Amino acid sequence: MKRHSTASIFIFFCVMAWVFSLFFPVTGGNQPVFAQEKSSKAEVVKLPSPKHSGDVPVEKALLERRSVRSYKDEPLTIPEISQLLWAAQGITEPKRGLRTAPSARATYLLEVYLIPGNVTHLPMGMYKYQPRNHELIKVAEGDKKAELFKTVGQAPIKNAPVVLVFTGMSERSTNPGWMYLEAGHAAQNVYLQALSLKLGTVAMAGFKSEDVRRVLSLSEKEQPIYIMPIGRK
Repeated sequence: MKRHSTASIFIFFCVMAWVFSLFFPVTGGNQPVFAQEKSSKAEVVKLPSPKHSGDVPVEKALLERRSVRSYKDEPLTIPEISQLLWAAQGITEPKRGLRTAPSARATYLLEVYLIPGNVTHLPMGMYKYQPRNHELIKVAEGDKKAELFKTVGQAPIKNAPVVLVFTGMSERSTNPGWMYLEAGHAAQNVYLQALSLKLGTVAMAGFKSEDVRRVLSLSEKEQPIYIMPIGRK
């Protein structure tokens, strides 16, 4: 039987380590994990788990909640994005699919889109939040925030490092008006979570729905309800 040299054994293990790294990449806790869906080839961003406790009591958050329309020129982080999206529509009871915001008959009429402009480790584009797996699916490329600002014309959109867009799916319910109530619940959650993270936001509804639907390439079944720019105060 031939004996293998030390050098050949070392080279073998180096090659195996390289192959292993291709299939099992190591990522940091504060960075998103990017993947590709096999069926649709859509880019999926796995978000870090949200925290379920914080330093700001709910009473203090309610007392200090204000609409904030101007933001510092600083990026937001992936953990902050994760926390904000969880506050908006995150799952709180996996077995029943219940979420952070109440919904009439648990129909969940909302969709939440994230439009980043300056988020660390997250490219520009437009992403759809998937509550069940707490992840983002990229649905559009390019600087969609700039396009949205040009269409709506409200300064907070331009200055914010990130924007959330809430849309309602009226076809899911026999009472379409419920989606507006649900959006109000979710928006208040974002307000309170933003304050806890030392961020500011404002809920904006002064826009033409058809214009927002067009610029974001939303389906005719989706009704844009709220636009929420978010940034550091």
